[in-house]
Amino acid sequence: MDLIRHLECFVAVAEESHFGRAAVRLHMAQPPLSQRIQRLERELEVRLFDRTSRQVALTKAGMLLLPEARALLTRAATLRAAARRIRGGESGLLRAALPADIASATVAALMDAFQENCATVELELQELSTGEQLDRFAAQELDVGLVHHPCDVTGLELGPVLRRDLGVLLPGNAPATEHREVTLASLNGHELVLFPRAVSPALYDDVLTTCARGGYTPPAIRHGRGDSFVRGLVLSASAVAFAPRDAWGDTTGPGLVWRPLAGAPLAWRHSIAWPHGHGDAAVRAFADAAEHALRTTADARPDAPARTTHLRPAAEYWL
Repeated sequence: MDLIRHLECFVAVAEESHFGRAAVRLHMAQPPLSQRIQRLERELEVRLFDRTSRQVALTKAGMLLLPEARALLTRAATLRAAARRIRGGESGLLRAALPADIASATVAALMDAFQENCATVELELQELSTGEQLDRFAAQELDVGLVHHPCDVTGLELGPVLRRDLGVLLPGNAPATEHREVTLASLNGHELVLFPRAVSPALYDDVLTTCARGGYTPPAIRHGRGDSFVRGLVLSASAVAFAPRDAWGDTTGPGLVWRPLAGAPLAWRHSIAWPHGHGDAAVRAFADAAEHALRTTADARPDAPARTTHLRPAAEYWL
């Protein structure tokens, strides 16, 4: 019996509470799925599910065995990932990515922590947007990355979601600089400098939706990614830009002021992501190092978003 495949079937039915949905998730027909569950029950000599015409529920034995099944599947996935890396001659290389808004102190802390705990692995770290990372994951050209939410995480496993509250970068002569905190509505009349939508479409739309709900509708949107370019646009166009304190708060430069947003309506939400089943020891070490670096250098904290982190089918905000 292929124990791992049978356990995958068990976990899918347990999580879906429905044989039909589990079969779709596993890309198989329902009758073979039912047969695999029955064979697993015979092998383990326990009944895993109570079945009726309307629902499927775990038995007490099923509830007790489900965590063990998940743990076995995780270990099997780690083993497969390690084997793939060895077959590909890349057992000593981890291809990783961070978005451009991560401050230098965070990058340095991440690399130091990773090398301390995983010294035998070479870290190939790239600067990639969330959209670029998703493309690299799909092409199997990236092992692990730090993505912005919301985004399409189909086929990926995620670490904890961490939140970095955003403030606003203002021209020094803007009236809003007179306040210790700035409301979104007080930014009316200022153009907005924002990353290009292609970088992270769902996040781009999410930012504009939140601005509109907070009473701020920018008369124009200018696009920029590099720090110097964004600073120049804010100065020359009397525009504003959103950023966390660690990215701008201490190095705004002449003529610019950073202020927190009242009520913290906007935040960058990050999590480490990697292809499903590829979470080997090096990936886990990078995830741990990134979480530690973000917490200690960027004031990041755990976040449980009220909204889904998956890509929505359509934007709520239209320009």
